Amino acid sequence: MSDLPNSGSPASPVLRRTLPWMLLLFVGSGCAALIYEIVWFQMLQLVIGSTAVSLGVLLGTFMGGMCLGSLLLPRLLSSKHRPLRVYALLELSIGVVGLAVLFGMPLLERVYLAGATPGMSSIALRGLVSAFCLLPPTLLMGATLPAISRRLEATPAGVSWLGFFYGGNIAGAVFGCLLAGFYLLRVHDMAVATYVAAFINFSVAMLGLGLDAQLPQAEPATTVNEPPTTDASVSSFPFRRLVYLAIAFSGFTALGAEVVWTRLLSLLLGGTVYAFSVILAVFLIGLGIGSSVGSWWARITTRPRLALGLCQLLLAAAIAWPAYMIADSLPYWPIDLTLSAPTNSNAVNMPWYAFQLDLARCLWALLPPTLFWGASFPLALAAAAQRKQDPGKLVGGVYAANTVGAILGSLLFSLYVIPHWGVKSAVGTQMAERILIGVAIAAALLMLVPSLVPEFDDEMPGDKKPTGFTYTSRAIALILACSFLGFLASHVEKIPDGVVGYGRSLLKNLPLPEFVYVGEGLNSSVAVSRQSNGELNFHVSGKVEASTQPQDMRLQRMLGHVPALLQEAPKSVLIVGCGAGVTAGTFTQYPSVQRIVICEIEPLIPQYVTPWFGEQNYHIVDNIAKENPHLVNGKQVEVIYDDGRHFMLTTKEKFDIITSDPIHPWVKGSAVLYTQEYFQLCKEHLNPGGMVTQWVPLYESTPATVQSELKTFFSVFPDGILWSNDENGDGYDAIVLGEADPAPINIDKMQARLDRPEYVPVAQSMSDVGFHSALDLLKTYGASGYDMEKWLRPADFNLDRNLRLQYLAGFGANAYREKEIYDAIKDTRTWPDGLFAGSPANINEIHTAIAPKAQLNMQTLNQLLNFPKDDSPSTGSTAAP
Repeated sequence: MSDLPNSGSPASPVLRRTLPWMLLLFVGSGCAALIYEIVWFQMLQLVIGSTAVSLGVLLGTFMGGMCLGSLLLPRLLSSKHRPLRVYALLELSIGVVGLAVLFGMPLLERVYLAGATPGMSSIALRGLVSAFCLLPPTLLMGATLPAISRRLEATPAGVSWLGFFYGGNIAGAVFGCLLAGFYLLRVHDMAVATYVAAFINFSVAMLGLGLDAQLPQAEPATTVNEPPTTDASVSSFPFRRLVYLAIAFSGFTALGAEVVWTRLLSLLLGGTVYAFSVILAVFLIGLGIGSSVGSWWARITTRPRLALGLCQLLLAAAIAWPAYMIADSLPYWPIDLTLSAPTNSNAVNMPWYAFQLDLARCLWALLPPTLFWGASFPLALAAAAQRKQDPGKLVGGVYAANTVGAILGSLLFSLYVIPHWGVKSAVGTQMAERILIGVAIAAALLMLVPSLVPEFDDEMPGDKKPTGFTYTSRAIALILACSFLGFLASHVEKIPDGVVGYGRSLLKNLPLPEFVYVGEGLNSSVAVSRQSNGELNFHVSGKVEASTQPQDMRLQRMLGHVPALLQEAPKSVLIVGCGAGVTAGTFTQYPSVQRIVICEIEPLIPQYVTPWFGEQNYHIVDNIAKENPHLVNGKQVEVIYDDGRHFMLTTKEKFDIITSDPIHPWVKGSAVLYTQEYFQLCKEHLNPGGMVTQWVPLYESTPATVQSELKTFFSVFPDGILWSNDENGDGYDAIVLGEADPAPINIDKMQARLDRPEYVPVAQSMSDVGFHSALDLLKTYGASGYDMEKWLRPADFNLDRNLRLQYLAGFGANAYREKEIYDAIKDTRTWPDGLFAGSPANINEIHTAIAPKAQLNMQTLNQLLNFPKDDSPSTGSTAAP
């Protein structure tokens, strides 16, 4: 940088005044970048799927682009260009590309779907799509810090300001994370969030150009007035590459730990979109504060390499803190989140109190290690800096090394370490935390070992070299410290089985049942528990998702029997979500069914969980790990390890029945299986006369949540019907039925099918859950979409562009208002004119069951009494409400 003065020269007063404004630029840049990251990940998951592999591809592409950008700009663009002008043009370009991604996504989706296939076979194509979408903007994002760093020198004060810029960028990211998660996407949609991010980019660009205009053309870039310094204050370490390796290790542990602790904390907080936003925000808060402290430390220290080594050593100890807190402390905090659940429409603000508790718990657990990760970056800059070095290349190199480590850490822990060690004993996260401590120790040794050898201890001038005794003392201290850290690592405990099973509801379920299986897979943590009475529970993501309790068995069988018995002879079935396998197993009892396809995102479930429920699911996937597809009761059963939405997007196969039993809509990511576009996709994959059933939970929900689910479903299936799985007339959960070709339900024909010899297994399967006839099943009729039209009118549609449901449901995750919700549904119910056909006795019986408050009017009664005796079908008629 030939145009820069010596460090001892006076700095320009104009430039000194612009430094805080430059810091503000990075706050805005970080805010926009996090909004984009959240929006782009959400958009691309709708296209390439939500599996761990797809998320890994997205994350690797995003961070890889930033890494390349930080490396390429200093090498492709001369330092003679005005740094602030370059920075402003980068921000302007990011905003333009961000808008292009938003409007170009539909075209990108069509191109992808033209060549994509179901399952994991199209990983390369997913990578290409992600690269095409994410590389251009992330290359620009990665180049921003190296670009603006050229306004500074590689001196202690200059490096310190670079650290402050990095911290400002993280502070903006915190705000962007919370703004997107709690407002922009909750109230608006992905388009509005993109517009806000682009506006911030354009504003930052204009401010950058304005600041650039304040500086003279030939203004030298420097920092504040520099005091005279020794050569040791800016590292001349001959093994400088070790600094890059150490900061790569730091990035490796940072993103690896984020993967591990996000998974574990989401169990404790509940896996809502808000919980993930809080966890990410706290992680970034710690990084930002740590970066500011590290910047100050880098400015005053004369031994930055030693400071970086001590930082990594303290980091190793700090990693043990959340490992202990999450396993042995936080699960037992006496918190009853139901106290913060909205109990009525006037208590909508109450969930915010739960979010404050989530924030406090995350800060308590995560703040110590994140402070040291944040401090590592400016200390690494100071340790690697050389006088007269191009600050752009310095920043680009350190940032790239840190990012490469982060990419490797996130992918290795999410795709290998956790699922490899967690498959049978749920020690994947435990092993991951031990590895994290070990890698942090290695990073510390890279920086500290040279200070134990006089020949390599170049941070101390020759006339101030310590004595041999000092070097020996240092070595002993380092050995003792590493031994202590090794002891901490060896005593990291696995997450309790009860946390995997019950998560935030752990204390309410004490004493715990026996856990017969606990595993940590690619996408989620799962468990199977056995109650003292022998009942089994299937747990996923810290909640019970299925069980052999009568109420749950009834619901799971209804999802299968309602569509299968209403059809004359269904042949092909698609089940979205394997779960306990009870719904899927139901179809093995139907003589006409020939092919059953199960889409499951978590491989542990069909391979290790579902076989525990073999008696209830007719052993539908007992041998799936050895043979896929395989035959069960003469039916071909195939498990597709992919999310159901992506499978339907990439297959041309159509089905007679599609039944969807995804995880609860308040779990982050599940809302994509409740969108209008998803239901339309289901409809397009139905054969003529085909049917769709969808689970609708009324518990852990609010009226607004259920209304959004139902309004969205009925917008695609306007003749849809809700069937209730209530408890003695009180709400619990329900299913909704949609038909490709709506037709009357002939009760007599349904019963005739049940009476056939080949339907004996079907009749037994129904009888096991309390349905002893076709009438018993039809008496679960709740209401029609037309009945609920007025009640649903104020609700929001859940669309791909807003995923509104996950934000609504997240507010009601701790609410138990199922009775109120089901009562509201029943209040809308009228007699479904023309829906049921059959004998007068059957129609009268079902009318009495589903409309107890409505009496038959005289015209209807006369029609029934005068009905011909030839058993020709009859249709019900309207009763007075």
